[in-house]
Amino acid sequence: MKKLLLACLLCFSMCINAQTEETPVVWKTSIEKINDSIYDLTFTGAILDNWYVFSQYNPEEASLPMVISIPEGETGFKLLGKARESATKKKYSAIWEVDEIIFTKKAIVTQRIEVTNREITQVKLNLFGQVCETACIQFEDTYAFSLNGSAIQKQVIEVDSKSKKLTEKLNLNLKNTALLKDSNPNDENNSLLSIFFLGFVGGLLALLTPCVFPMIPLTVSFFTKQSQSKGKGIANAILYGIFIVLTYILLSVPFHLIDGLDPNVLNTISTNIWLNIFFFAILIFFAGSFFGYYEITLPSSWGNKMDSASEVGGISGIFFMALTLAIISFSCTGPILGSLLAGSLSASGETANQLTAGMSGFGFALALPFALFALFPSWLNSLPKSGGWLNTTKVILGFLELAFAFKFLSNSDLVGHWGIFKREIFIGLWMVIFTGLALYLFAKIKFPHDAPIKKLSFSRAAFGVLVLAFVVYLIPGVMKTPTWELNLLSGFPPPQFYSIYQQESECPLGLNCYKDFEKGLAAAKEENKPILLDFTGWACVNCRKMEENVWSQNDIYTLLKEDYILISLYVDDNEKELPVAEQFDYLKANGNIKKIKTYGDKWATFQIVNFKNASQPYYVLLNSNLEILSAPIQYSDRDSYYAWLQNGLEKMKK
Repeated sequence: MKKLLLACLLCFSMCINAQTEETPVVWKTSIEKINDSIYDLTFTGAILDNWYVFSQYNPEEASLPMVISIPEGETGFKLLGKARESATKKKYSAIWEVDEIIFTKKAIVTQRIEVTNREITQVKLNLFGQVCETACIQFEDTYAFSLNGSAIQKQVIEVDSKSKKLTEKLNLNLKNTALLKDSNPNDENNSLLSIFFLGFVGGLLALLTPCVFPMIPLTVSFFTKQSQSKGKGIANAILYGIFIVLTYILLSVPFHLIDGLDPNVLNTISTNIWLNIFFFAILIFFAGSFFGYYEITLPSSWGNKMDSASEVGGISGIFFMALTLAIISFSCTGPILGSLLAGSLSASGETANQLTAGMSGFGFALALPFALFALFPSWLNSLPKSGGWLNTTKVILGFLELAFAFKFLSNSDLVGHWGIFKREIFIGLWMVIFTGLALYLFAKIKFPHDAPIKKLSFSRAAFGVLVLAFVVYLIPGVMKTPTWELNLLSGFPPPQFYSIYQQESECPLGLNCYKDFEKGLAAAKEENKPILLDFTGWACVNCRKMEENVWSQNDIYTLLKEDYILISLYVDDNEKELPVAEQFDYLKANGNIKKIKTYGDKWATFQIVNFKNASQPYYVLLNSNLEILSAPIQYSDRDSYYAWLQNGLEKMKK
């Protein structure tokens, strides 16, 4: 399966290479003549600290190995076996569950060739591979060698004087760069736990749908009654649960492969206007399915094949039973999984890890009742009977899908600078949607599969009251001067400064900020203040949460307003083009060119080139001499962030 996925992804390598940023490995070449027809061609790579390059002998079921090949159209020589390599190391991969073979600091790779056409005077070899740290960057280039013993220099790619000047400005001469390696690693773990929990909640909701709930007693009874002993039945039911979790985790594997090719590619994908519109349309479509207007199902032949495979027995049979459940329940779980996928792509950071965490939580919630009821079969008697309440659950989920759909339309509006779905309009739409949900719960509106309701149950009426209370909570969000802030929704609506009402500032919370690094640096020099460099995004949920929940705290807000120069750089601003005079060709270390046309191009490249990071939010404290004052920080809690800002001020005074 992994080989197939790799093959599919490599078909898109040209597209992905277009996104690749500066490669932290520099290659030099040399040649040695063995005899009149045999030559040794050597690649020597200098690798940055903490980075590593995969060997050509890396296991097949692992990350992409280095490959040396003859470019298309080159003739007159052939490769003699695989290349010889300098000393390598082994590094265990938790994703692939194997020891991978890597080079660190320096790689020497020597490929022996045999010349079959004595008339040629030079040969070319193609070198492909990956260099990784916390994320991986793909490199691929063609190198020429003369057969008289001296290496041919790679073709020098010229850029105009304007591009050279702007490239130099983009590269900062940072000091104290060792602090970049100490940025808070626990933030991602905390974020992954949160996403695991959200996936778990999604799995619990899926359990309450008509496609899944009736399967619980049937499946548990099958294992406990059909097995040769009670212990065997319990073991099989637990194994069945494990395979359910594994099935959903496997759905995230392709995204690890994409994420591994380029650290910024998923961020670029997730903020694409048309992809967000596509997600909006998909969630609207899913909502219609939950409302009962149509059913979304996978081809019945898939379920039949998996069901037949499950009859094999043993461990493989149990695995196919789990896969069968995933397929036949897709009409109910598909919309929830689609929301989970869309939500992971809309978040910034380690997107593939977030998706795996969410899928793990979802699968764990689905699997948990099968294992628990197998251990305690008497609990089955306490389960409520299937009935109309299951359809009610689906309709409620439909309203939630509808509400989430507008988040993606809002992302497109923000990135595209349309100015249509301002904060108040977005909140107003949510008020309409949740008012509709309240009317449904009070039986004022019906959907196709709803049975007649003679009397409202207490639980349904109570839930309807809670939904109405939520609508009341939203009301201040459409006012110019809200009675209270919507902190519970931080990150979902557009930022507060994106408003139908005239705002004093287009910066978070009305703060003064600069959206250009050079202008912000000049202000820091003039006012002798430290810089808070804020790498953010229009569609970044965690960025909004930090601004509305952490920056809004009085002591932190005061520091940001009075003691720091705030520079906010939007790395996903890919629709707003730079002035023509500021557009240029960025010459990367590997000799390739990247077109810098938009503000997003500029600031995303600026972040990766200088800080070797592609996540948002990402905060850096600097002084006007470009000294890093403290280790960068990402998504954080209020106390940690305040202490971090105070530490930066103390370093500035020293």
